[in-house]
Amino acid sequence: MSNGNTVVLVGNVTRDPELRFTPTGQATTSFGLAVNRRWQNRQTQEWEEAVSFFDVVCWREMAENAAESLARGSRVIVTGRLEQRSWETAEGDKRSKIEVVADEIGPSLRWATAQVTKNERRSPGDGAGRSAGPPPAERPATPAAAGGGYGYDEEPF
Repeated sequence: MSNGNTVVLVGNVTRDPELRFTPTGQATTSFGLAVNRRWQNRQTQEWEEAVSFFDVVCWREMAENAAESLARGSRVIVTGRLEQRSWETAEGDKRSKIEVVADEIGPSLRWATAQVTKNERRSPGDGAGRSAGPPPAERPATPAAAGGGYGYDEEPF
């Protein structure tokens, strides 16, 4: 995230996350985010508000976790980068939009509590789906064979 294109947004999810899979089986989730800005007009002393709407996209495990964890109305913190996507409609019109590609998503604890449940780390070969890998009896004997550099009882951070 050091490429100079980093955004941090705090807002409310405007539509339930939509989980999809690419033809190669890679999970992707998108949802809307409303970010409110409030200020006091110095001339009228009235409070004014503006709302900006963003489309957020996330990939792989985060996509599955977001689809399972978030719902319309959830207050979240999103860090990521802006990315422009372009396409052509069936009528030949060119379209483009700017999306936030999420690197991290977390609950905002300013006005709510959250219970975080850590998922078991998976290797890239485990495939899509909510399965967190083989049951303990079927696990490879060494962490390296599991596709990661951590033991089963170690934190990955």
